[in-house]
Amino acid sequence: MEKGPLKRVYSAVKYILLLGLAGLLLWFSFKGVKWADFVTGLKEADFRWIGLSMAISVVAFLIRALRWRLIMIPLGKKITRRDSWDGINIGYLTNFAVPRAGELARCGVITRKTGLPFESVAGTVVLERSIDMLSLGVVFISVLVFFWDSFGGFINKEIIASMESRLSTGLIIIAASAFVASLIFLYIIHKYRQSHPILRKITNIVKGVLKGLLSGFRMPQKWLFIIYTVLLWVCYWLMSYTSIMAFPSINQGLGASDALFLMMVGSFGWVIPVQGGIGAYHLIISLALASVYGISQTTGVIFATISHESQALTMLLCGAISLISFTLSKRKSL
Repeated sequence: MEKGPLKRVYSAVKYILLLGLAGLLLWFSFKGVKWADFVTGLKEADFRWIGLSMAISVVAFLIRALRWRLIMIPLGKKITRRDSWDGINIGYLTNFAVPRAGELARCGVITRKTGLPFESVAGTVVLERSIDMLSLGVVFISVLVFFWDSFGGFINKEIIASMESRLSTGLIIIAASAFVASLIFLYIIHKYRQSHPILRKITNIVKGVLKGLLSGFRMPQKWLFIIYTVLLWVCYWLMSYTSIMAFPSINQGLGASDALFLMMVGSFGWVIPVQGGIGAYHLIISLALASVYGISQTTGVIFATISHESQALTMLLCGAISLISFTLSKRKSL
């Protein structure tokens, strides 16, 4: 069998398994929810607040595009705001088809539009995502420090304890073995990089990624980058807060700190590698609302569904518009 068909079979199996996982998580989320109660809850939502949340989502996409462009500027090519905007949106759209493939898709957009090496653009994405994970860590620690009395029980039981249960001796041994194997692999590449064409290709890829990573440290407007990052997380918090305000059965007694907590918990749902966070987001948000606030499963699932689907719809619409724009711009350049 040729490599091409094998690769297609692997991609299809991977897609089906991840889609199955998303379906399983959705089943757990909706298990026990009565359809009539679900429909009634949807009708009670104030969709003006949801519309505002979607508008803030678009602002967040724009901020992310502007921030990413700052990292890419030192790579030496002219990258327009429209290029980075299209890349971000097409990346979001791709993630609904294949989880995590959106990062590769947006690199491809920039490469096609500017001629920059794919590896160098990928390095900027690695740096940007690393900063996002660091920012999420800061939010997580802030919630631990300032709101432990309110949210500590849920965080300890559902997040920390769950992580600890997975840190078995066998997993530690596997991780240590993988680390040692990686070091040996890197040594072999370094020693024989000039004499073997495959190792030479791997070396060039690594150099390209490192070039993209280092470009972040050479960006001319580092303070602007920090401001964009702060504004991005403020947008995420506002999206969470406006979603809370859309539900009369939830917003009584919930405030800014609760929106921050739900934003943090929801972020973990989007990180899980299933298509567009489907199922994972619904499960973790409804679980958090039930555990911390005593909100019923039905109400929690309604809130999670509208919150997720409004964000997903925004991503799909912006992604479709950018995909059309990108396709038309390619045709003009031919």
